[in-house]
Amino acid sequence: MLSLALILGLASCSKKSKSESASRGTGWNVSSSKGGFTKGAGHKTQETGPGLVFVEGGTFTRGLVQDDVMHDWNNVPNQQHVMSFYMDETEVTNLMYLEYLEWLKKVYPPTEENYKNIYEGASPDTLVWRNRLGYNETMTNNYLRHPAYANYPVVGVNWVQAVEFSKWRTDRVNEAVLEKNGYLKKNAKTLDVSAESNFNSETYLAAPTMTYGGNEEILLKGKGASKKAPRPDKNGNVVEEKNVYAQRSSGILLPEYRLPTESEWEYAAAADVGQREYNIYKGQKKYPWSGSYTRSGKRSNKGFQLANFKQGNGDYGGIAGWSDDGADITNAVKSYPANDFGLYDMAGNVAEWVADVYRPIVDVETNDFNYFRGNVYTKNKIGKDGKIEIITNKNVVFDTLSNGKLVPKYLAGEIAQVPVDENETYLRQNFSTSDNINYRDGDKQSSKYYKFGGADADKGKTSDKEIMYNAPKHNVKIDSLGNMERKYDKSSKRTTLINDAVRVYKGGSWRDRAYWLDPAQRRFFPQDMATDYIGFRCAMSRVGSKSNTKKSPRN
Repeated sequence: MLSLALILGLASCSKKSKSESASRGTGWNVSSSKGGFTKGAGHKTQETGPGLVFVEGGTFTRGLVQDDVMHDWNNVPNQQHVMSFYMDETEVTNLMYLEYLEWLKKVYPPTEENYKNIYEGASPDTLVWRNRLGYNETMTNNYLRHPAYANYPVVGVNWVQAVEFSKWRTDRVNEAVLEKNGYLKKNAKTLDVSAESNFNSETYLAAPTMTYGGNEEILLKGKGASKKAPRPDKNGNVVEEKNVYAQRSSGILLPEYRLPTESEWEYAAAADVGQREYNIYKGQKKYPWSGSYTRSGKRSNKGFQLANFKQGNGDYGGIAGWSDDGADITNAVKSYPANDFGLYDMAGNVAEWVADVYRPIVDVETNDFNYFRGNVYTKNKIGKDGKIEIITNKNVVFDTLSNGKLVPKYLAGEIAQVPVDENETYLRQNFSTSDNINYRDGDKQSSKYYKFGGADADKGKTSDKEIMYNAPKHNVKIDSLGNMERKYDKSSKRTTLINDAVRVYKGGSWRDRAYWLDPAQRRFFPQDMATDYIGFRCAMSRVGSKSNTKKSPRN
């Protein structure tokens, strides 16, 4: 009997091994040394990126859980579902942002004419601390760079700058991953980097030989490449193995760092998982912590505030010797308890940029899954030679923001992008245009001037009065001498401050009262302007399974 069991066990193992080496689609051997289809390297789970915390997705009630005392009516409760994702444990700090600025200064020296606007365009606006009737020059001069504030959240950063930081962070993290796995020369990310030679994740995946300006000495075979001596072919010729590049199928490169969507941010901040019982939430939280009060009920710190916020007129932190929240302005990250997802400062300290374009209405009739407004679909630009167009240090293009600040549209080494066209949209059901910001809320079809089936059905916006969101249009242009001319829109016919360039920011800050600590509250601000109370943190999408644990759900 023992022999029979052993034979059966070996047979089952043999079958299992054989099935794993054969394609379930064709029966062919996969990853065979004799050629054929090569499957991925077997990385089944996504690695957690630096600074991130896993947030398991699910369904939740998005929207207000208290009275709308502001009468904004912009956040009616609705049921939404978000996929699992990762989010920064804390807000991006001054130290983290200074690392970004130092890299830019090294790679794109501001002393050179071609690069002078790159560093300046990324630098936070330190003048946001000034107040007509307040003395804050110490903060203006010291908050960003003084080591005493190194672990404080960065402020003075507008939405555009936050997005650019996220892109840069993606490339630096993936660059380190490739170096760790033997795909890049060691220390190339610091010793060989320049404006003409740097790394971009998407360029590496699409055209690896063009990474680092085409310097293939930096690109290595990787740990997964064959280490055996090359064999001669049938004609006796020895062919050296070419560089083996990492691909998406390698499973080692991380998805992009980005700003979280409003739904993701609200879901992560509320962390209703902390009051889950089996498969139901026991109510919805008013704050990122359980309970209806902002003070701690624990014996060790009873009565202390659980977040950094303005507690009353002229009261930003209590009295000397008994500071309720331990701060006058912002405070060091991790100064207050984390929520049930392990995220710090999701209420108070600084409010945070999210990815969404602001609209007063959340269109739940159209979508209730990973809700996001702001999609602009693009594709790689193809040059006249039929190859993708890579930006070089000589053709960096700048965008002029509404406040006159110049920011690079692309940096050297990135792939130029163009809007998708009818090649991608023709007869497509899920989208029909590149820019979907105004879909059902801001386009002409959503205005009272649209006539269904009329002659103007396919026409664009014809006048300001027919635009649903008739916001001021300030004008900034550069004259023939290179001087910047700034003109205010002084029209008295403007009806709103909402347009396609205002973004949502979430959470309360050191300047806000407790009402704004509710994760459901939403406000908006121009995407190219900054304040002393708005910061940001990054997020990253989860690929693969919803959960990072193998435990079965309890019924």
